[in-house]
Amino acid sequence: MKLQSLIALIFAAAIGTAQPTPAPANNQKILILNGTCHVGTGKVIKKSAIGIDGDEIVMVKDALALTIDTTGYDEIIDATGHHVYPGFIAANSTLGLADIDAVRANRDYREVGTYNPHVRSIIAYNTDSDITPTVRTNGILMGQITPRGGRISGSSSIVQFDAWNWEDAVIKMDDGIHLNWPRAIQQTGWWAEPGPAKKSEKYEEQVKEVEQFFKEAKAYAEAKDHGEIDLRMKAMEGLFDGSKTLFIHASLYREINDLLNLKKKFDLEKVVIVGGYDAHLHAKRISSENVSVVLQRVHSLPERSQEDIYLPYKMAAILHDANVKFCLEGAGDMERMNTRNLPFYAGTAVAHGLPYEDAVRSITLSVAEILGLDKDYGSIEKGKKATLFISKGDALDITSNDVSYAFIDGRKIDLNNHQKENYEKYKAKYELK
Repeated sequence: MKLQSLIALIFAAAIGTAQPTPAPANNQKILILNGTCHVGTGKVIKKSAIGIDGDEIVMVKDALALTIDTTGYDEIIDATGHHVYPGFIAANSTLGLADIDAVRANRDYREVGTYNPHVRSIIAYNTDSDITPTVRTNGILMGQITPRGGRISGSSSIVQFDAWNWEDAVIKMDDGIHLNWPRAIQQTGWWAEPGPAKKSEKYEEQVKEVEQFFKEAKAYAEAKDHGEIDLRMKAMEGLFDGSKTLFIHASLYREINDLLNLKKKFDLEKVVIVGGYDAHLHAKRISSENVSVVLQRVHSLPERSQEDIYLPYKMAAILHDANVKFCLEGAGDMERMNTRNLPFYAGTAVAHGLPYEDAVRSITLSVAEILGLDKDYGSIEKGKKATLFISKGDALDITSNDVSYAFIDGRKIDLNNHQKENYEKYKAKYELK
């Protein structure tokens, strides 16, 4: 009897924390009227008319410039006074690869070994993560699920955040390989008592190791007869024919200089710098070599004590002014939970010089362009997938971001989550309005 009661209790708890059910495919025509549409390209339509048919955007027009026949639509959403945005995209994310960091078996973002280009994050992606519904609430509807650790972590994939399993979720499989560039400077001490920074004694040796691995990988890619298949080398082939992107995680001046030399040495077509703290110091070269930057978390501290305390807040504006293609990301401490703050990182960048519509672009269309998704995602334009949301206020402002509707591929998704449920639960307990 006790065992039956325990099982019933566990089952009830599981139901109480169940994930929102993924929405079915949309077979209706939906019209969103009179909202302020932030297209994602830099364009704004103050009174917009957005038509959705199935999974596709079929109309984006100025509602004041034409008479719209509403009789052909199954649902009409009045967005007067509200804002419409493309779905925000979280680049370089580990969302869905872990929920409880304290449990080792739960951490699927890191594999043993040093050079693991054949490791694929997508097969470990958990669509039932408790965290995912909390980020959708703030308008983040897609993400690049990225492995961590080692010198080469593995391959990332791009998913949408409303799916039954990883096969349903995936938008672009194995989009790129992630290389963690050797650190030129080592920080001594620990977080509570940091010591002085010092030059890494093994930096040159580690860079040569990376170059040797790429030399072997290129030779493998060019060989006609491989004999026995080497899974690591096989995974690298796409870097040399341009079908895959090399994401190089690096921050400091010398690191960025040396990785750009690697790009040139091995004639790598698609290279993206991830982190890029000193990218603004290489702005001209980065721009001329057609390299993009996934800029480190805006809400962070300067690397050097003599630097402007607000430098991380200003970096997006600096790169924008230098004509460097960039997008924002949120990797770092508590990165999965903090994914929800992605729009607010963009908002902070606005407060420190980045034009508003360019800030919207930095978490929508620019991300899509860097990840190779811009044909279907990243902006609210005719012919693209209907992945967008409506916010009652400014979505980049933490005080007014209030998502009322969200669509992924035309499907109207459930915006509930366990945090909202607890909010309503305790609001009712204390009889608050």
